[in-house]
Amino acid sequence: MQRWKRILSWIGLVIAVAIGGLLLSIPFDALIGSGRVAALTNTTIPGPAGPIRAFVAQPDTPGPHPAVIMIHEWWGLRPDIIEKATALAADGYLVVAPDTFRGASTTWIPRAIYQVTTTPLEQVQADLDAVFAWLTARPDVLADQIAVIGFCYGGRMSLLYTLHNPAIAATGIFYGMATVDPGALGQIRGPVLGIFGGADASIPLSEVEQLERNLKAAGVDTRFLIFPDQPHAFVGGIESINAGGAPGEAWQALRAFLSEALRQTPASQLPLPAGSPGSSAGSVWGMLHHRFVCGW
Repeated sequence: MQRWKRILSWIGLVIAVAIGGLLLSIPFDALIGSGRVAALTNTTIPGPAGPIRAFVAQPDTPGPHPAVIMIHEWWGLRPDIIEKATALAADGYLVVAPDTFRGASTTWIPRAIYQVTTTPLEQVQADLDAVFAWLTARPDVLADQIAVIGFCYGGRMSLLYTLHNPAIAATGIFYGMATVDPGALGQIRGPVLGIFGGADASIPLSEVEQLERNLKAAGVDTRFLIFPDQPHAFVGGIESINAGGAPGEAWQALRAFLSEALRQTPASQLPLPAGSPGSSAGSVWGMLHHRFVCGW
């Protein structure tokens, strides 16, 4: 009996140390990564609680231009978002990628969870309102042609922000999900593009299909693409996009969508991925990600 007590005590101690280490890792990561966002941004935008840092990519051609608000993943603003914003600007859009975590960016999952769970939705909406107002006041922006797109957490926020601000002209959701009142979807005035992976362990395909049905039932121009056998967050930086495959197809779908929605330039039929949707079998990681990103 004494032996088992000692074993259980050691197990409890190991668990307590592990939990304590994870908790301490969050402020440590914040300390060593304090300059990450500043190094990636080139603009500050007046916000409700002080300046909002952002990366702005501008076209080389004269304006005014359609604009795109690009929202980062749960990691915060990182180089892959800067790359994608720059690539879209080459298509003739003024793209702004704001820091919605107010200075926080990480590659460490515990801190990513902390960032999402401690950032109030109302705060993010207010900051995006400030970004939207900043865009509409610019003479080189077409104020009625502003889209919002996002990835993962940013995909979820894109949908929620469009519901918050019906002036958004088009919405792009990359593997993001939110529980919303189906009756509220009718206020969305622009088209919605959804990009999802068929093997995403974070977002069940049943939820994707239900959101698509609800949007269509509300009369929203809805275009959802499910890429077979692709996991969550399969569209990375520009290098992976340029390599082709599913990331390249998804990016081309976004380009065609924005061209039609913001430039009123008829695009050829959106590329449809070949094959079956695949299986979105769950995992412990998927359940955690769904809880903290999709359920926040």
